[in-house]
Amino acid sequence: MSILYFATIFLMSIYSGLAIVVRFGNKYRQWNAAFDAGYASALGKPVITLYDEELIHALKEVNAAATASARTPEQVVAILKYSLTSAL
Repeated sequence: MSILYFATIFLMSIYSGLAIVVRFGNKYRQWNAAFDAGYASALGKPVITLYDEELIHALKEVNAAATASARTPEQVVAILKYSLTSAL
């Protein structure tokens, strides 16, 4: 599989997604995650950022464009559950 093919499929998945969860962290490539969040936001997709507490200041601009932010995967699930069912 070529890199161009992979990039095309990946960007199409963002385009077709209902909501995008973007994970930031020390083990993840921040510039790729920031690009994905910006691309999804430009498409008008709801973006949920997921990151550790120590990254809160570094991600202030990304969070300003995000629909919601979370610190744990459980919080992401709660956000999605509330969005779909209006139940806490």
